Amino acid sequence: MPVVTLYLDRLEKLVGKNKNKIIGALPFLGLDIEEQNTEYIRVEYSPNRADYATDAGISAGLQGLLGVKTGLEKIVLKKEKSFVIKTTSLVKKIRPAVCGLVARGGRLGDEGVRQLIALQEDLHFGIGRRRKKASIGIHDLDTVTFPLTYSAVQKSHKFVPLTGTQEMTVQEILGTPVGGQYGNLVGDMVPVIFDAKGNTISLPPIINSSLTAISTHTTNLLVEVTGTERTATGDTLAVVAATLQNMGFALFNLRSDPGANISKTKTMKLEPALVNQILGVSLTNSQICNSLRKCRLGAAVSGTKIVCTIPRFRFDILGSMDLIEEVVLGYGIEKLLPTLPQSTSVGQKNEITKKLDNIEQIMVGLGFTEALNSSLGSMQTLYHNPKRDSSGVIEVTESKSQEHTILRDSILPELLENLSGNIHEQYPQKLFETGVVFSEKLEESNLLACVSAHRDASFTEAKSTLQSVLKTFACIECATKTSEHPIFARGKSADILIGGKKVGIIGQIDPRVIENFKIRVPVCGFELALFI
Repeated sequence: MPVVTLYLDRLEKLVGKNKNKIIGALPFLGLDIEEQNTEYIRVEYSPNRADYATDAGISAGLQGLLGVKTGLEKIVLKKEKSFVIKTTSLVKKIRPAVCGLVARGGRLGDEGVRQLIALQEDLHFGIGRRRKKASIGIHDLDTVTFPLTYSAVQKSHKFVPLTGTQEMTVQEILGTPVGGQYGNLVGDMVPVIFDAKGNTISLPPIINSSLTAISTHTTNLLVEVTGTERTATGDTLAVVAATLQNMGFALFNLRSDPGANISKTKTMKLEPALVNQILGVSLTNSQICNSLRKCRLGAAVSGTKIVCTIPRFRFDILGSMDLIEEVVLGYGIEKLLPTLPQSTSVGQKNEITKKLDNIEQIMVGLGFTEALNSSLGSMQTLYHNPKRDSSGVIEVTESKSQEHTILRDSILPELLENLSGNIHEQYPQKLFETGVVFSEKLEESNLLACVSAHRDASFTEAKSTLQSVLKTFACIECATKTSEHPIFARGKSADILIGGKKVGIIGQIDPRVIENFKIRVPVCGFELALFI
């Protein structure tokens, strides 16, 4: 979860309340306090509240809860005919969405610049999907001449990139660390933004020009957002606009095609009866409206329902339950009184859970330590390093982390990854995990997998552990039949058979696999389907 540092003196000025009240209110915004001292406080916020990436956004939320300012937080855009960005046909098939704004008369300072850059990167990582759907360029307005042109050029095009001192071709820029990281998002023709004098001001989504670099003394800003999806670029710009407005900037519309209406709000109707049913309270319509207004939303009674008005940057609000969450935050979670449930039933463990607990206790008794890995892994860990066939891979679309893009179909590779991260610890190292894996048809099954790493690890040790587990668990006899598996060494692997049916694999890990995971000692292990 992302973390933002809030300096208390600065926050006091933004909110208009003393430090104690501010600190006391932070958890009721859904912010978890990670660190606190007399100078600053570090809080963790949910990625779906991108407007909380800066103290400006958090201060707006605090003003609502503390009653300083309530009601709909509007984005006010002034019009200026000269602020235009024209789009050419060359770029429309490459990265078609573009929008922006001009912000004037603000003061950033060191902390403002730091937080603005942090917001930019959080938006790139989240809604921007690592700059694919949306990327942001923030420029010193006073260095730019309008109108702007959004077009595409060959990779031989030259300009001086941000932090650079000499001209570089786009091809050379793609060879730099930042270019290498995002170069896969561009093709033979690359998007570029020029100003009226022909100066290159941005190479989205890679890097800005050094000509328009902002500093702590910058008072006027140009913000441009480009991407592959209009909704993502518009939502991204709305968050930046709300932040800059809260920082004291006056906002002006940047006319573009297709552009984005970031001042637009959406309305949703909320049933008061549902609010009271979910929260277990008896709030009047007026109380519900006041609670929503304290969360910086618009709210008014219309007949038997409450009409809620939601600013564009609050794209985390999707339905009635999200609005009920806002109601309870505005009303005060601390006011909800605990009550005993009407049901007198007693909870108990599921039978499958009991059996899994039994297996886990047996493995611990055999000297193994339990590991707990995610059901989502990476292509490198699950397939490339263990040399496994990836033709049936189940990939998650638009994952926020490269380490969590594949639904696992095996546990052994992740246990090897665990060993890879513990090479500086003492041996022997013995790990096991019981967990869910997924077939190509998305069918779930439970597996038991274990690994043993030390200089004398062998097939015989793995088979001894397997037989001990099965006999202790349910007096089950098993057999092994020689076979080959990519993860195991040739001649040192087998299928596990129970009643003549294959239920798992066992063996000594192939030395090349061990080398891929950078493990320094031999490893043996098995993986067994649990039909429980």
